[in-house]
Amino acid sequence: MWYNDKTVVATHAKNGTQMCWAVISGVPITGWIRIKPATADGVSNVCKILCLAQATGRHVDVYIPSGEIEQATLR
Repeated sequence: MWYNDKTVVATHAKNGTQMCWAVISGVPITGWIRIKPATADGVSNVCKILCLAQATGRHVDVYIPSGEIEQATLR
């Protein structure tokens, strides 16, 4: 499901591949939500969008179909 115009509260990444999480306000999942590990580039790209949104105070649209973030769009 898409959740539109949300705020990124926090982001976290580890130095291993495909290990990135975010806290997004206004979605039904509380706490850290993992970015779905499909491809390393995909995880990096979504993580960058979420980090940029957090750093600049911009909002995002996030697609979370099964408890993990699969897509994000910077507003």
